[in-house]
Amino acid sequence: MRSIDETLNVLQDELHTVEAALAEPDVASDLGRLRDLSRRHKELAEINVAWLQLKAVREDLATAREMFNDSSGDDREQWREEMNNADAQIADLELALEMLLLPKDPNEGRNVILEIRGAEGGEEANLFAGDLADMYRRYAAIRGWKLEVVEERASEQGGLDEATYLVKGDDAWARLEFEAGVHRVQRVPTTEAKGRVHTSSATVSVLPEAEEVDVAIDPSDLKIDVYRSSGPGGQSVNTTDSAVRITHLPTGIVVSMQDEKSQIQNRAKALIVLRSRLLKAAQDAQANELGDLKRSQLGSGGRSEKIRTYNFKENRVTDHRINMTTYTLDSVLNGYLDPYIDALLADKRARQLAESDGR
Repeated sequence: MRSIDETLNVLQDELHTVEAALAEPDVASDLGRLRDLSRRHKELAEINVAWLQLKAVREDLATAREMFNDSSGDDREQWREEMNNADAQIADLELALEMLLLPKDPNEGRNVILEIRGAEGGEEANLFAGDLADMYRRYAAIRGWKLEVVEERASEQGGLDEATYLVKGDDAWARLEFEAGVHRVQRVPTTEAKGRVHTSSATVSVLPEAEEVDVAIDPSDLKIDVYRSSGPGGQSVNTTDSAVRITHLPTGIVVSMQDEKSQIQNRAKALIVLRSRLLKAAQDAQANELGDLKRSQLGSGGRSEKIRTYNFKENRVTDHRINMTTYTLDSVLNGYLDPYIDALLADKRARQLAESDGR
């Protein structure tokens, strides 16, 4: 088995190869290759920086050990402290490198298509979907991401039947992937006269944004229908056929878009979502998760399949995947999700390290 030092030396050589490839004149005209090389260069450069730091600290340790052996009295204790500090740094750097060498998520660095829908609970579920949308909008602002509305379909009482957003940020996928699933709310609805707590749910799906070089769509595979946009309750909100429904015939995936007044704009947005769903479907197929595109994330949308519960009466939020509970509901709904997402990231890394050690 190759040692970690041998692996890191091989990756350092690969970094030089990638840098040489990026300098080739024809790479700029090949967007797919340029993107792949740039992503790989970023990964390798981060690993190489940590590798160079590790080698430097190892040299410091060797020097401190030599001086310790040749010293006495107070000088000897000073060099003992230097050795202890170097040992601690080496342990930290080796752990960091172990994390960097774990298999990379193929969607790392991608933007995100975030879809939110009311599920069980009627209009209360739609109102909660609106609360989740506001939560993610605030979280995006805190993280410095750009959130663009692809579509928002309002419900009759001001919630959201469904909404689709494009979230742009280098770490958007890495942090938002944990939000996929069923979110359960426990609270007294505004329509409840007797003050009883109701349980409802909304679903969140998280898709990696696909670029045109990722998914080639044959126009002959598309069935495109146009119709008039409708608002809450089905009333017409447009006098022209601006809404677009695109059906991808080979897979049966359907995307409808009506948020824009222009048919051309709705078609462009629908293609963005379709391309991302096709990419996710292809990734699911590779992982032997065939079937409904978002089955692994959403299940049937039932309350019993929840990933997180938001209890308004107790100001409580519980993430059921890591058994984490805090009484900070107000803060979470204001976009301060990082305590939960940091814990989920730590859990994911621990599982990856355990699997790596077990191989």
